[in-house]
Amino acid sequence: MSSPLIRLSRRAFLRSSACGFGSIALAGLAAEPAPGTSSDPLLHAQGPHYHPRAKRIIFLFMQGGVSQVDSFDYKPLLVKQDGKDMPFDDARVLANSGMKGSEQRIMRPLWAFSRHGESGRWGSALFPELNRHVDDLCFIHSVHTEGVAHGPATLFLHCGATVGVRPSMGAWIQYGLGTENEDLPGFVTIGPSAGNGGARNYGHAFLPAVYQGTAVGKAGAPASDATIRNLSNPLLSPLDQTRHFELLQSLNSKQLKSDSDSELEAVISSFELAWRMQMNAPDVLEISGETKETLDLYGIDQEPTDNFGRQCLLARRLSERGVRFIQVTYGDSTANPAWDQHSNMQAHETHAQRVDRPIAGLLTDLKRRGLLEDTLVWWGSEFGRTPYAQQKGTGRDHNPDGFTIWLAGGGTKAGHAYGSTDDFGHKAVANKVHMHDLHATMLHLLGLDHERLTYRYSGRDFRLTDVHGHVIKEILA
Repeated sequence: MSSPLIRLSRRAFLRSSACGFGSIALAGLAAEPAPGTSSDPLLHAQGPHYHPRAKRIIFLFMQGGVSQVDSFDYKPLLVKQDGKDMPFDDARVLANSGMKGSEQRIMRPLWAFSRHGESGRWGSALFPELNRHVDDLCFIHSVHTEGVAHGPATLFLHCGATVGVRPSMGAWIQYGLGTENEDLPGFVTIGPSAGNGGARNYGHAFLPAVYQGTAVGKAGAPASDATIRNLSNPLLSPLDQTRHFELLQSLNSKQLKSDSDSELEAVISSFELAWRMQMNAPDVLEISGETKETLDLYGIDQEPTDNFGRQCLLARRLSERGVRFIQVTYGDSTANPAWDQHSNMQAHETHAQRVDRPIAGLLTDLKRRGLLEDTLVWWGSEFGRTPYAQQKGTGRDHNPDGFTIWLAGGGTKAGHAYGSTDDFGHKAVANKVHMHDLHATMLHLLGLDHERLTYRYSGRDFRLTDVHGHVIKEILA
């Protein structure tokens, strides 16, 4: 298997050009770029393998593991059997000891379920605002994944592997499609966590370094302070900065002509992109020009929704400016992130109150602007939670064997539900969807064949889905 994408390295491009590096860089800075092009050949917009349904993805990452049986996977048997001890194959016990059938106490959902929308989809009182949007959502109730702990499962979610250093999904998408806007990164991660994979969750691994995600802010920090680190240089005047940039690029070009180095190529590209971003990114990150109605829609300047509301609004602003993959993390950098309620499931309500209105606002805003048609919104966690109490307490443990995610827009069926877990919401049993299948399906919606999107490294062709995955055609509109 070989990559269908023909790449021209920056080094080869510079050597083959009669005009030389200096005039290339200056021409790129002075001229209005053609739509969908970049001064970096590695970032030129690529033709997809087939007609895409989506142009971009907004991934709303609920770090820590939202409980499916307390949110969108209605299991009335949990209410009937509440408090009863029953044997379950616990994923963590199996991983640690190989023991099966350990006794666990069933715990009912803490929030009442009811049907919503014309589609009659089930949703609990945990997410009242999102329940008003079920007719726009496509639920997948049978997701299962690899990894019992946060670190491996989070890496698998983002990179398709639990160990090693593999390219993140956003990096693969940039590699496959290039960028739509040369003045902004093609892959942005908002509020990324420093833990459970850290920078690897938006890294490039063995792909050219230019495909790494650009971080805006960090997990746990106020979104109002979110910036792209080291973007500005307050010590230099605009004229001095221009001269500084030209000198650096001139020196870099001389070194590049004598030494082919992917990292050096990425440094050169980062200088060029940073220059253009200095002129454009501050405007994108500044939300003061939005109407009060829009700010209210996301719950901005109100508690407890202000922080995540700002992140979701920024995601919309980036998406309408051509950013391909936008990753928004609701979490923190602790060992037990946000949604990880091992001892007190009631804390789910605190987190839901912070994200429910902003996410609903994002869906409304995208839809009314005509962006939801070609924007795929993906909501989910690295895994779900058990339908029984952990150590018979008041929390739930990790559950990678069966959980729920939802998609919206981007060519997916609206008001639809696919797959199911067993009667307790424990394991995926019908129309099972592995994380590799989910990745393959999202690439398909972007017009990319997951089996053909490959990169040769260390003697073999790698891909996001490794040697697995199939497209879930049943959820395609």
